[in-house]
Amino acid sequence: MAPLFLFLILSSVFSFGASTRTITNYSFSIREATIKDIKQSIERNQLTSRQLVEFYLGEIARLNGLLKGIIEVNPDALLQADAADKERNCKLPGSLPDLHGIPILLKDSIGTKDKMNTTAGSFALLCSVVPRDAGVVSKLRKAGAIILGKASMSEWANFRSLNAPAGFSPRGGQGKNPYVLSATPCGSSSGPAISVAANLVTVSLGTETDGSILCPASFNSVVGLKPTVGLTSRAGVIPVTPRQDTIGPICRTVSDAVYVLDAIAGFDSNDEATRRASYYIPPGGYKRFLNPYGLEGKRLGIVRDPFFKNVQGLGLGQTFESHFQTLRRGGAIVVDNLQIDNIDVILNVNTSGEAAATIAEFKLSLNAYLQELVVSPVRSLADIIAFNLKFPDLELTDEIDQGIFLAAEATNGIGALEKAALLNLENLSTNGLEKLMRDKGLDAVVTPRWDASPVFAIGGFPAITVPAGYDSQGVPFGITFGGLKGSESKLIEIAYAFEQATMTRKPPSFKP
Repeated sequence: MAPLFLFLILSSVFSFGASTRTITNYSFSIREATIKDIKQSIERNQLTSRQLVEFYLGEIARLNGLLKGIIEVNPDALLQADAADKERNCKLPGSLPDLHGIPILLKDSIGTKDKMNTTAGSFALLCSVVPRDAGVVSKLRKAGAIILGKASMSEWANFRSLNAPAGFSPRGGQGKNPYVLSATPCGSSSGPAISVAANLVTVSLGTETDGSILCPASFNSVVGLKPTVGLTSRAGVIPVTPRQDTIGPICRTVSDAVYVLDAIAGFDSNDEATRRASYYIPPGGYKRFLNPYGLEGKRLGIVRDPFFKNVQGLGLGQTFESHFQTLRRGGAIVVDNLQIDNIDVILNVNTSGEAAATIAEFKLSLNAYLQELVVSPVRSLADIIAFNLKFPDLELTDEIDQGIFLAAEATNGIGALEKAALLNLENLSTNGLEKLMRDKGLDAVVTPRWDASPVFAIGGFPAITVPAGYDSQGVPFGITFGGLKGSESKLIEIAYAFEQATMTRKPPSFKP
């Protein structure tokens, strides 16, 4: 397993060599470029995948020491770029998949059968060996994507301790928000959001159990798409709970997120949930829903209490009122002042049952994942707890407890308590978001930032966050559109049309 610093040294050579000087003479800037921009430049022989990777390696060398968005660079990234360039020369223009030759970062919980580690940010899994690529990675390789490296994350997907800082892991250090360095990057998919926002990569892939895509996307002014649970395979991904875990893109634009979703969605024999969810995928995929007029005729529900009441106190109310007008001008029918039944219960992980169910499922699913590893220093949650006790001096880990780990280890499968919690979660979803949307005939609900993530999490529902503005300190915030299972097509139309009408995102400022 080659260390990150070696590739940062190598990449600094690329960064300041002739290839970068060539890049700066192109008619477009790689920084902030979309997949479509990059592909057009490649097709015009203005750019190669090797030059693209060299550019990102240079940016990683320049910025990652500050931002800590990347935990490990793929030693084979340039070889993959060269292979993409050679393959392109043998194919007809436009005949290759959309992600062909495009660099992507994977959250460090997404398994790769290569020279890189998969550790969830923990030294406990350093040098472990996965049996195969994660299902989504297999699809990315088939699409011709270049796996640039592993992005940092909140250790164990923020499921070790209640007092762990967002975006921190022992292996990766403390991730920084590229807009305001003292602000939270949020987690647990902190690194994918940081790295895309700061132009260290074209696109990235994160995971969400509850808020782990939507929150970092909101705080880092990028697009985060949380798919319906099962639409993308979780096989080979370090789990929290298969009931809520989902894998989705974190990108600078809605269109880039859709290109990634098209590449990774679909059936995987190693994840049974994909069998049923694959029926949600429309013929021809999701790209055709990138419609600038996608707001026309959509019924959108505004859930003010408690979500928009919360942002009023932060001075963001007027911004969101302006966004509601944008939705109306785009042809949407805005149904205002809606409420989700039992919302206070849903938002409290203890009263909803989410905590009780998830910690028991975590132990079961994590132990199963660890048992499947070809090589591993740890084989159970109990082993990880013991490892952390034995090596407590790794950066901040001596200050972070193992409260969630200990609670999970104390569980004994799915008993009466967990069954009651699961039933309660099902009822809360059925009588909450599902009932509201069906009674009001909604295509989506609209909420600020990532605040409604538990609503979408407990029901396995999809949601997408789009940049919506910056507060008085310059910290970004997003707007979220969520819907019922399989409604990605509608959500993409709504999000894309909103994005095109507002064009809110701007590059990061790196304020202290």
